[in-house]
Amino acid sequence: MGAQIVWFRRDLRVHDHPALTAAAEAGEVLPVFVVDPAFEDAGVPRTAALRTALAALHRATDGALIVRSGRPEQVIPALAAEVGADAVHVSGEATPGGRRRDARVEAGLDVPLVATGTPYAVSPGRVRKRDGEPFRVFTPFSKAWLEHGWRAPAELPAGTRWVRRAEGEPLPEPPETSAELGWASEEGALERWHEFLDDAIDDYDTARDRADLDGTSRLSIALKLGAVHPRTLLADLDRIAPSRSAAAQRSLKRYQTELAWREFYADVLLHHPRSAWHDYGDQLRGIAYDEPGELFEAWCEGRTGFPFVDAGMRQLLAEGWMHNRVRMVTASFLTKDLHVWWLHGARHFLRHLADGDLASNNHGWQWTAGTGTDAAPYFRVFNPVLQGQRFDPDGDYVRRWVPELRHIAGAAVHEPWRVPDGSAHGYPERILDHKAEREEALARLAAVKR
Repeated sequence: MGAQIVWFRRDLRVHDHPALTAAAEAGEVLPVFVVDPAFEDAGVPRTAALRTALAALHRATDGALIVRSGRPEQVIPALAAEVGADAVHVSGEATPGGRRRDARVEAGLDVPLVATGTPYAVSPGRVRKRDGEPFRVFTPFSKAWLEHGWRAPAELPAGTRWVRRAEGEPLPEPPETSAELGWASEEGALERWHEFLDDAIDDYDTARDRADLDGTSRLSIALKLGAVHPRTLLADLDRIAPSRSAAAQRSLKRYQTELAWREFYADVLLHHPRSAWHDYGDQLRGIAYDEPGELFEAWCEGRTGFPFVDAGMRQLLAEGWMHNRVRMVTASFLTKDLHVWWLHGARHFLRHLADGDLASNNHGWQWTAGTGTDAAPYFRVFNPVLQGQRFDPDGDYVRRWVPELRHIAGAAVHEPWRVPDGSAHGYPERILDHKAEREEALARLAAVKR
């Protein structure tokens, strides 16, 4: 049996890795990662997270992982010829760009490109309606997804043999960033997951929307990079469910539902690749948008004068992550208070999110904007003050990320303009009147409907 190349991409782990298992069963394994020039626009947090995950993968493969730079369609065929590989193994790809890249690589290979598994519990395209058409709405998709089910986590064969007869480049150093990247590696992700299972997951159903609490697993970075496979998480949820209370079991089901959303959006992108950067639906065709300008820059920098929005935008810049509830609130503010097309916000998020995932990010933005699948009605406009009061009731989240407001106690921090010394430490005035901009958003909607 000859060498089996495993080309790692969005699957930077050794546990529950179907393509790695298939390669190890076929022969000795040469693990490789290609630094594609396309990565250059990934942004600092995502680049740092990727390199953190690569360092962990290098350790997990006993130092056998090699890194080479260049276009994959050139690097992979050349490496396969160099080591006399029998096959190149990959996890199946569902994104438009990834599928085009794999087609180019396959065209240059003299050996098979073997795709086994995907970064999802159920491969995109597998779950369909009874008439064979893809789902366009989440709830029926999630029911069919549950009925379809998924395989048990893949086991890496004992005695896996790593190939060490090819030279690579030094592992690239992560760029400096303040982003929280401890969970970008496989061991870090699994450690975080087991801590979450031991405690916080029991309250997930009620705590997940609270921006001031550590109530989520924060594994989105690990899922994006493939440092952990969703099947591993789903198998653990099934394992612990019988021992948990009825209330805790509701939380387990809620977490499972959130994983289903990720799988749904990947499925939507597979069937509708244009929806990556264009409106999925035509509900708002012809609506008037404003061009990004100074107010957009204020939103990007967390200087809108609305504390809950600004806290989220500053967390994004500092940590490369943002609480999901706050993602919705900040997205609503951009699209319905500033009247800016969602695409501009989606690009900003992908530039700064360590967990920036094309399918989840861009379809999530469209949900808020009112142009996507299961879209929130356009007339649903999040009130940034009420959202802060509800999901950060004591103001702790705002004070954590907006130091100019730390002198304001309790929930009053959400309305500093009502506090005599609210702007004493330089916090900006509100850049707009939310009530007036809500009415403007509804007027623009009405014009489209007419």
